[in-house]
Amino acid sequence: MAFKIYCLSDLLFQHQGAEASRIALIDGDQSVTYAALMARTRFFAVQLQQRGIKRSDRVAIFMRRSVDAVASFFAVHYLGAVAVILNDKLKPQQIDHIVNHAGASGLVTERQLSRTLTSLELQDCFILNVEDLGDGVDNDNALGPCRVIGQDLALIIYTSGSTGLPKGIMLSHNNLLSGAEIISDFMSLTKDDRLISLLPFSFDYGLNQLLTMMLVGGTLVIQRSLFPADICRTLQKHEVTGMAGVPLLWSQLAGPYSPFNKSEFPKLRYISNTGGVFPENLVKLYRQTHPHLKIYLMYGLTEAFRSTILPSDQVDKRPKSMGKAIPNVEILVVNDEQQECAPGEPGELVHRGANIALGYWRDRQATEKVYRPHPYRRTENGMEEMVVYSGDIVKKDEEGYLYFVGRKDGMIKNLGVRVSPEEIEHHIYASGLVSGAVAFSRPRDDTTNDIVAVVAPRNNAEFDESQLQAYCAKEMPEYMRPTVFSFMDELPKLGSGKPDRQAIREAFLAQQ
Repeated sequence: MAFKIYCLSDLLFQHQGAEASRIALIDGDQSVTYAALMARTRFFAVQLQQRGIKRSDRVAIFMRRSVDAVASFFAVHYLGAVAVILNDKLKPQQIDHIVNHAGASGLVTERQLSRTLTSLELQDCFILNVEDLGDGVDNDNALGPCRVIGQDLALIIYTSGSTGLPKGIMLSHNNLLSGAEIISDFMSLTKDDRLISLLPFSFDYGLNQLLTMMLVGGTLVIQRSLFPADICRTLQKHEVTGMAGVPLLWSQLAGPYSPFNKSEFPKLRYISNTGGVFPENLVKLYRQTHPHLKIYLMYGLTEAFRSTILPSDQVDKRPKSMGKAIPNVEILVVNDEQQECAPGEPGELVHRGANIALGYWRDRQATEKVYRPHPYRRTENGMEEMVVYSGDIVKKDEEGYLYFVGRKDGMIKNLGVRVSPEEIEHHIYASGLVSGAVAFSRPRDDTTNDIVAVVAPRNNAEFDESQLQAYCAKEMPEYMRPTVFSFMDELPKLGSGKPDRQAIREAFLAQQ
C-alpha cells in the first residue's frame, strides 16, 4: 500500500526503507540523507515536547536556511504544532511583533542569530538554541507523530498588508501540500531533481522548493551566498537541475561580472521567476545564452500560495505575460462593478481554487476584506464560495494570458518582498526624530525600486539626516529601508487630518 500524505511531516517520513539512503539536503560540504534528516527531526521534536510544545501551539523558527532549520520545521509539525517562520534578516522590532502577535510558545534559533533576540520582551515564550543541543539524533522512534488533518493550521507567514504592521497569513497542511503537488506535476519533478535553494523559507515560493523536493524524494541544495560566481559553482558542482529566483537575482546573474551567461550548466533544465516582473530584455538574453533552459514565469500571493504560470513554450511569444491559472485554480479579472473584464480591460485579479489560505491570524477585519464571496457564483448547495481578492491589477489578452498592471493599494515591492508604506512610516516615526512621514516607491530600473521617505523633522534646528539613516539601518530590514529621504517643514494634510499622500508625492517628483 502506498504511503498516504495527509500533513507536512508525512512529506518527510514517507521516505522509509530503501529511499531513506537518498540525499535529502546538501548544505555546503554537508550531505544529509533522508534517514539522517528524519532522526534529527525526531530529536528536535523530543526537545520541543520536553519544553511543553503540543498540538496547535505556535513555534517561531528564526534561523538561516540550513539542515537544522529544515529539521526544526518538520519537528514542529511532527508534534502537530504550527510553524511561524521568520526571515533571518528581520530586526528586533519586527521579530517582537510577530512572535507576540502569533502567541508563540517557543522560538527556535541558532547562535549566529541569537544576539538579535537579546533585546526582545517575549511573552511566555522560551528560546531554544539548536546549537546548544549538539549533534543529537533520535533513532529509537519512541515519539510518534501527532496526527492532524489536512485542514488544520500548519503555518503562519507574516507579510505586509496594505495597512499597518505585518499580518499573519494562515496556511493549512492542504494549502501547502496542494502547492507542492501542483508545481511538482507541472514541472515534472522527480527524485532525480536537485533544486538550489536561494529564497528564504519565510517566502512562500522559497518554502515550496523544500516541499516539492520532500514530496518527490529529490535533493534541496542550500545556497546562502548570492554572489553570482558562488551560485554558478554550486550549480555545476552539485549538478543542479532547477533554480527559482526573483527579478533582482536574474539581473545580478546577467551582470557584466557574472559568469552565468558565459558558463555551461548541462544538468540545469529550468529556471522560474516570481516576486515581480522578469524584465523582457533579460528573458531574451537568457533564451540566447542558454537555449536549452525552460523558463517559467510565475505569479503568486501568499494568501493563495500559487496562482499563475506561463509555460516555457510561450516565453518567446509573450515574455511579459504572467501566464494563466495553474492546475486546480481559476483566475478571474473583475472590474469595480464585480463583472468579468473584457480582454485588454484592467481589473483586479481574483483567485479561486485549492490553494486559498485560511485567512489572517487574529484579524477578522483584514480577512473579510480579502477573503470574500465569489462575485457572481454560488456553489450547488446555494452557499457562498470564498475567493481571494489580490489587490493586483491585471489584464488579459484575447487568448486569456494575463499581464501585470500595478497594485490597487499603493503597496511597495522591493527586493522581491511586499511591504506597506504604513509599515515603513511606523518604523520611521518610532525613531522620535520626525513628526510625520510618508513613504512611496519610485522605479530605479527594471528590477529595483527606490523607497522614498518624505519626512517632517520634529526639530528642524537639531535634525541630523545621518541619525535617521543610522536608525533605519539598525531597526529595519534592507527591503523596507528608505534609499531616498526628502524633507518638508510640515506635511500637507487632508481634511481628515491624514497626510495628503498624493500632494506629497507630486511635490517630491516636481523637485526631481
